[in-house]
Amino acid sequence: MRKRKPSRTASKVALNLVTLGAKPGMDEVLPPGSVDATASLLVESGAVGATSVRLARSRAMVAVYKAFDWMMPGQFEAFGHRKAFCDSQAREGIGAGARQVLVLGAGYDTLGWRLAPEFESVSFFEIDHPATASLKAKGIAAMGPRSNLHLIAEDLGERQLADVLRADDLWDPSARSIIIAEGLLMYLAPDAVAALFEQCADNSGAGSRIVFTYVGTRSDGRPDAGPWTKLVLWILEVSGEPWLWSIAPGDLDAFLAEHGWASAPDQPGSSAASRKFGVEYFGVGYR
Repeated sequence: MRKRKPSRTASKVALNLVTLGAKPGMDEVLPPGSVDATASLLVESGAVGATSVRLARSRAMVAVYKAFDWMMPGQFEAFGHRKAFCDSQAREGIGAGARQVLVLGAGYDTLGWRLAPEFESVSFFEIDHPATASLKAKGIAAMGPRSNLHLIAEDLGERQLADVLRADDLWDPSARSIIIAEGLLMYLAPDAVAALFEQCADNSGAGSRIVFTYVGTRSDGRPDAGPWTKLVLWILEVSGEPWLWSIAPGDLDAFLAEHGWASAPDQPGSSAASRKFGVEYFGVGYR
């Protein structure tokens, strides 16, 4: 990731979501209120100008995205499906007794801001690089802060997650928790991904779940970005935000078990029932 600068990927993903809101039929997929909230957050934070957001909400921009969908087939709509997946997992986990929700590498995601008023007894936490988190904090302040939403500005590339959570008096490491790593793991080095899962397990209580998206691994060991993998990986590399980690879906259960989590084949969204949209798989680990 680029240092000292807000993540371009975070703003790009957020704009993609805004554009999806203009695509016919996606209103049945996207979490209610997520498009308007994301559009407002981008403008109020100063991450993107109002003109860019208006353009993103046009049918013309939908056509542009569809025209470039050949590079990673299905990935345009995949962003909407993964938002819906994380939203539904958060709601399901809260219904099962979770008392706190943590979003890692939150970017301009609005899950915490949207759900906090609905679940006032649940604490919502977000961690992201200070350069991105500072802009988001500005946007949240303008949109209306939530007393149970806590933004933490930390670079997890420089500081361990366990240290960040232990330093926060509001985080309860014994509580049933939901930890979300959406669109994050592929940007981390393999040892960092392993450490992340272990630290999440060590700092959450029984009954917790970790919700995540990931990309598969090709036979040559490279992350699978679809039919144009070589081109996509090169673009990511030169943009300063390369993909570093991937895993074959068949290896996921063993990975979870090795790092403190278990799969639950009988539950939708578990690793054994891992779903794929675009080039991303969706998975859940349980404690």
